[in-house]
Amino acid sequence: MDKSSLKPKYVFGPVPSRRLGRSLGVDLVPYKTCTFDCIYCELGRTTHKTVSRQSYVPPEEIQGELELYLSVLDKKPDYITLSASGEPTLNTKIGEIIQRIKQITSTPIAVLTNSSLLSLDEARRDLLEADVILPSLDAITPALFEYINRPHPSLRIEEIISGLIQFRRQYRGQIWLEILFCRGVNDGKEEIEKLKEVIERIEPDRIQLNTLVRPPAEDFVFPLTLGQLEEIRRTLEDKAEIIPEFTAPLGEEFNSVKDREILHLIKRRPCTTEDISKALGLRIDEVVKHLDHLTKTGAIRYRMYEHRCYYENVATD
Repeated sequence: MDKSSLKPKYVFGPVPSRRLGRSLGVDLVPYKTCTFDCIYCELGRTTHKTVSRQSYVPPEEIQGELELYLSVLDKKPDYITLSASGEPTLNTKIGEIIQRIKQITSTPIAVLTNSSLLSLDEARRDLLEADVILPSLDAITPALFEYINRPHPSLRIEEIISGLIQFRRQYRGQIWLEILFCRGVNDGKEEIEKLKEVIERIEPDRIQLNTLVRPPAEDFVFPLTLGQLEEIRRTLEDKAEIIPEFTAPLGEEFNSVKDREILHLIKRRPCTTEDISKALGLRIDEVVKHLDHLTKTGAIRYRMYEHRCYYENVATD
């Protein structure tokens, strides 16, 4: 059996990650089930905004699917990443899933989270056995937090910050704190100084600075330049780093057959990521990575229309 014959429901990739190398993704919640509706999200607008933690997927199914998937991979992934198309800590079984993954592989486990539920004791406990936690914190000022992350009405930035501080005291693994900057939104000097003060209390192992690299959920959002990010990095000092481009060899997983299938589809008509996902049976995150690769090579381009991002073929003579 090879990987192309698998039809996984929850596992996808490996995909190239700028922070985690070759990342094998595990999706723990339905598409766009999230506590936030961030204006910059590359997956589009949140369709199910909630803070209700549930057992969205059976842990034993994820374990079995992952075990089979790992057995056919030519090369071991750098990380198994719990994240994907929503907020993974909404899954009440995430702790059990981490334990089950540990039973079948030595590959380190990373969890991408927007930090929103770390104020809950049980959510923090669930993450203690992961190897790396990558929480995000985009704004400190409540008004900016509301604007950029568009959180569930019950969420307060003060409680989220408190949860991050408490989690650092409990957790013995690595914490890589991500801040995503949008031009003219959360990049002002006053907000960055407030971020610096809070980060000093959180004490992450790394501070990773990011900006838009793919089409966002809203067409009024724009990226910072590398020079602007560098200025912020100097302000935040030692632990701060700018997230680099993915430079490792992509390998066959990231182009060839799937790239050609996407190109063939887009040549017929412009498509959104959701259109491509449904047509080809690919995970949304996987589609985004392929589209990113094809855009950078100049094979396709994107345009915004009615707050939706459409990909289209670049005509050649």
